Amino acid sequence: MTDAALATLREHLLQALENHPGSETRRLFHGRGRCWPGLEQITVDWLSGVVLVMLFREPSPALRPLLMELLETPQWQASGARGLLLQHRYVQGSESEWLAGEPQAQWPIIEDGLHYLLDLGSKQNIGLFLDMRLGRQWVREQTAGKRVLNLFAYTCGFSVAAIAGGAERVVNLDMARAALSRGRENHRLNGHDLSRVEFLGHELFKSWGKVRKSGPYDLVIIDPPTFQKGSFALTQDYRKILRRLPELLTEHGTVLACVNDPDIGPDFLIEGMAAEAPQLRFVQRLDNPPEFPDISPESGLKALVFQL
Repeated sequence: MTDAALATLREHLLQALENHPGSETRRLFHGRGRCWPGLEQITVDWLSGVVLVMLFREPSPALRPLLMELLETPQWQASGARGLLLQHRYVQGSESEWLAGEPQAQWPIIEDGLHYLLDLGSKQNIGLFLDMRLGRQWVREQTAGKRVLNLFAYTCGFSVAAIAGGAERVVNLDMARAALSRGRENHRLNGHDLSRVEFLGHELFKSWGKVRKSGPYDLVIIDPPTFQKGSFALTQDYRKILRRLPELLTEHGTVLACVNDPDIGPDFLIEGMAAEAPQLRFVQRLDNPPEFPDISPESGLKALVFQL
């Protein structure tokens, strides 16, 4: 990070804090989109009062003094910020470092008026991917009275949005049962009726029978990791899911299929669907939040809608 890059970062953060982020969670700075030279390996999030700085490469020694100076600015004081957290993502298994505020293992946030509980400190994935904000919003707008299948559910962000939008039922599947437990907690935080939500802690490719049993579904959401050791590799396994979709969907069912690998463009999904489930036509690609600018639209999050 050059002095000029750090000055750019400081300017962006001061402006973002001056705009009074409030209670809603947002990304304040997205260097990963490569729009600001020298800052490609840093992001900064506003987590409803906690500022999280994520580093994806060892930073310049000048970064820490800049962050400490930020604490003394009028913009920080007026923002209502309650903590500053530094996460070294380039060090596997490293715990987050609190630069200011009382350390918190868990922290409640608000997005689109909905409540989620995040893990701060020991886990590098905090529990909600902020670039999917408009995807969750879209699901909330589409699901009134519908049955939803949420594959690779993680902490059930899509499920929370679907129930908030009036979904009749949501089935969440993820092999990480601890993540599904957090999903239950997220639903409880929003006062949701858990009798309308099912949690399947299974590996997908061994559980098609269980998945079909709770169907058919009006909406199937596929938001997998790029790689999950021993269970999923995106380029090898995504098509196995696509070819199963027709048997899971209702007559006019919809699919939200997602990819968040910067090296894989939307054609991967469009061509894959045409080959494996030609009954489903491509409808649209959802916009990404404006706070996630990217020099290449192919590199950002891909959230594509298909329909029978």
